[in-house]
Amino acid sequence: MSYRIAVASSDGKVVNQHFGHSRQFIIFEISDGGEWDFKEIRNTVPPCSSSQHSEPALEQVIRDLSDCSVVVVSQIGYGAEQALGNAGIRAYVIPDLIYTALNKVIASLIHSKDTVSK
Repeated sequence: MSYRIAVASSDGKVVNQHFGHSRQFIIFEISDGGEWDFKEIRNTVPPCSSSQHSEPALEQVIRDLSDCSVVVVSQIGYGAEQALGNAGIRAYVIPDLIYTALNKVIASLIHSKDTVSK
């Protein structure tokens, strides 16, 4: 089974965006063998600005990422993390190089698959 991962990055190199402030997500597909492949960049309207939170904008971002099983961000608020979880999307906070973050997520997914199958 392959996975789609959405990465919050402004420069395509580093996971450097807070989930609620990200204007784009870089989408990667992870194969069963753990290899990853860039698919696309998705532009979104951030659900947070300053101290304001927009529930409709959050719902739209979640719909925009509904084909992804994971999001990788530098930060995320509790409410957004819960909303993603309710939609079946797992959030990872890994403020690092995208390459490193993807490898950490892949290792976690492989480990959790092994744990479930035992």
